[in-house]
Amino acid sequence: MASRFVSWLRSSKYIGAYYGFFLPAAFLLCLALSIGTIFVGKDHRERSIRWGIEVIQGAGYSKITSEVSFSFIIINFPPTPHPQLHPLTQPPPSSQPLMELETQTSPQPSQVRKSHEGEHICLSQSQYRVPGSEPLPKGLVANTSDLQMQPLWGRRKKVNSTTSLFTAAVGIKQIEMVDKIVRKFLSSDFSVMLFHYDGVVDGWKELEWADSVVHISAINQTKWWFAKRFLHPDIVTEYSYIFLWDEDLGVDNFDPERYISIIKTEGLEISQPALDTRSEMHHKITARWSNSTFHRLSSLFICVRAKPSGNKHGCDGTNNYPPCTGWVELMAPVFSRAAWRCVWYMIQSDLNHAWGLDILFGYCAQGDRTKNVGVVDAEYIVHYGLPTFGELQNKVSLVRRHSHQEYKIFKRRWQEAAKEDETWVDPYPHSWNYTII
Repeated sequence: MASRFVSWLRSSKYIGAYYGFFLPAAFLLCLALSIGTIFVGKDHRERSIRWGIEVIQGAGYSKITSEVSFSFIIINFPPTPHPQLHPLTQPPPSSQPLMELETQTSPQPSQVRKSHEGEHICLSQSQYRVPGSEPLPKGLVANTSDLQMQPLWGRRKKVNSTTSLFTAAVGIKQIEMVDKIVRKFLSSDFSVMLFHYDGVVDGWKELEWADSVVHISAINQTKWWFAKRFLHPDIVTEYSYIFLWDEDLGVDNFDPERYISIIKTEGLEISQPALDTRSEMHHKITARWSNSTFHRLSSLFICVRAKPSGNKHGCDGTNNYPPCTGWVELMAPVFSRAAWRCVWYMIQSDLNHAWGLDILFGYCAQGDRTKNVGVVDAEYIVHYGLPTFGELQNKVSLVRRHSHQEYKIFKRRWQEAAKEDETWVDPYPHSWNYTII
């Protein structure tokens, strides 16, 4: 019918009506439809974008942030000149989705911000709340803490950003030795926390510094048990370095401030002071090198009681695995803030002795463990090797046997977890080639 109507208009009798009225009217109608389609499509896209953002800000957030402290969503859009919502001016290539949601974590609230620059719209912490803090105003939420004791009256004390933390598991029998250690660290403006494994706290009150440190008591628990429960990374995040020491250490030749200066300069994320030759020594890598500031390799490449499977010669120039390099002992480790956050997660809540943990410290070295883990020679200590746990109950042999059992359990857990996690790539697949027991 339409073709007959057009043919009829184009006949000589109605040719004027065809060119004068019908053809211009048809052109204007098509133009109006095209312009309307553009604005309707634009409005539809804007409504879709608004709707997507509102959904994310609502119930969707509870599903996105299940185990992280701080989260934000990034909505990717191609760049556009729109002044407010930046809708698409052209359809994206088929290989690129129209809208992509990415969930990322942020270690510090200060790093989370809202940005509309470039091709991202970041819905930041200003839109979201830390799970559990929803009933509170955002400005009141305190995400971290410290171990600074506050007075009941007078000026409030604040932790200096350069302050470090000294902790140790102690017993009343070593009070004289611990007294010397604590005095050293307090004089260098350290915060101090003592873990009393024998349950005796009142016996320390005679010391002048007793009220200036934090005391925690639990019978027959190691420093790793205490650390897992009382040194959460968010609690100690204000401290630059965390010292987690044993009690039977001599510090006559150790200065905490000089030690901190060395490890900062050399970039040692995990370290320990070298052991004087008078020390009970289990691994040659911890022995002090004369005329040296620090070292990363085992001296003489011979490791006492540390032999690789099938190799009776121990460490040599070709072995770059713990305890030949990239390794410190459990006795007196020092961790940077970032390294401790990683190590804390590696400590097992149900394993008291933490044997085997030192083999894996290098995974938390924030980079190459052969470079970021080291032993400081310029500031050294003496390890007296005094028996502590189980001594009063004549259970020393049982304690050591249990330590061996926990080592095997931890090793098996690591190997099973590494096998099951298909998304994780082991940077040091031969770490367990060595045994420390």
